[in-house]
Amino acid sequence: MNRPLRHIAVFCGVLVLALLARVTWVQFVQGNELANDPHNRRVKIEAFSYPRGNIIVGGKPITGSVATSGDFKYKRTYKDGAMYAPVTGFASQAMGTSFLEGIYNKVLSGKDDRLAFNRAQDILTGKKPRGGDVVTTIDPKAQKAAYKGLTDLNAKGAVVALDPRDGRVLALASTPSYDPSVFAGLSNAESRKFKAMDTDKSKPLSNRALRETYAPGSTFKILTAAAALENGVVSDIDAPSNAPAPYQLPQSTTKIGNDVAGAPCDKASLKTGMQWSCNNVFLDTALKVGKDKMRETAEKFGFNSDVYDKELGDLLASKSLYPDKLDKPQTALTGMGQGSLTSTPMQMAMVAAGLANDGKVMMPHIVDELRGPDLSTIEKIKPKLKSQAVSADTAKKVQQMMEYTVNEGTADKAKIDGVTVGGKTGTAQHGANVNDERPYAWFVSYAKQSDGSSPVAVAVFVDPKDMDIPRSEIAGGKLGGPIAKSVMKAVLNK
Repeated sequence: MNRPLRHIAVFCGVLVLALLARVTWVQFVQGNELANDPHNRRVKIEAFSYPRGNIIVGGKPITGSVATSGDFKYKRTYKDGAMYAPVTGFASQAMGTSFLEGIYNKVLSGKDDRLAFNRAQDILTGKKPRGGDVVTTIDPKAQKAAYKGLTDLNAKGAVVALDPRDGRVLALASTPSYDPSVFAGLSNAESRKFKAMDTDKSKPLSNRALRETYAPGSTFKILTAAAALENGVVSDIDAPSNAPAPYQLPQSTTKIGNDVAGAPCDKASLKTGMQWSCNNVFLDTALKVGKDKMRETAEKFGFNSDVYDKELGDLLASKSLYPDKLDKPQTALTGMGQGSLTSTPMQMAMVAAGLANDGKVMMPHIVDELRGPDLSTIEKIKPKLKSQAVSADTAKKVQQMMEYTVNEGTADKAKIDGVTVGGKTGTAQHGANVNDERPYAWFVSYAKQSDGSSPVAVAVFVDPKDMDIPRSEIAGGKLGGPIAKSVMKAVLNK
């Protein structure tokens, strides 16, 4: 009789020990993982049980939190949501977070380890917890000018404005856009709105400034010029190039002409070539520089690498590509920003900014400061040099050509009275047979202060596919130039 009881007692003891072992494992080994599992409803209930910290632009919050009914006590609100969506991303009870809302989720939700003291204070005082704030580098006037310029055209497109001196992002616009407020909650109606945007052919949820790449067209000619000067292929920007117009690609019967009728492009100098955007000059220049030196220069400006720095940690742009394996015709085509070359608007803004900053390319960053609920600074972002892409002498020669192109050439739409402006237009062919689609329109520029430094460089990209204008009217100067000018003026007026 005692033997069966002992067996049962031992069996029960083993079960208890197994239960204790399992509880210990769950509590101490899996506890953190389970507590932060996105499918754990308690995590979401807790996350939306108090107001979220704010994203700040120009000293004012562009986000907020509003009380709701149900398990989730607060949901996110946005001011000028569509204009700032490429900056903020979204924080949705159903769809999660993206961009700054996602990258700095721990700060905004108050869960960052650097806010532990604030959390402890809230517990002791009985105050409702609150997240920290993310203070951005965005200039509200520049952002408004960028967004208005694109929406006035009713165009798909993007604008990026940088401060060349320290890499601060002054404007980051993408159209068509979306208002994150419309799906911030948990209702079926809000879920349907998100799904409708997600399947919309115009891709309003896509951040064209950072996440999509396009042929940069003639805006890339400023980099081709920099590569030629830096590598000694060209020393005198006023010397004839001996590049005939039209230009026959090597190993090919294809001849490429120029877009500006009557322009003096035949055997034109590098300076005249940029003034009138002469394709022949830059096809020939890229061929003489060679694929390896062209790629090396492009990579110093940021091509072939993600625009991301672990120390800054706030900006991730897709990789812009200068291809690895090119034959001579393909190498020549990259000189005018065509072929298999692709770029994000952010990347072309970095090229313009680097040249405006005497060859120094600063790592772009969109966050200036992280601060606690008590407004104390928990982190201040320091500017970081990405590379000395080209020498100051090379950069100044490219500046001279870009400024001449604004004053006397095709980039005159960016001219600002009393201000030194450098610019370059771009019209990029694309499609399976190159001319199948309506061309992209690009514009890059910078403006200088009286001391010679540049506080703003801009890249404008316009996809006119759905615009109601004739193909002959699609040009970087006509579409992108006025937008770049308005953004630069907004920064200079500040």
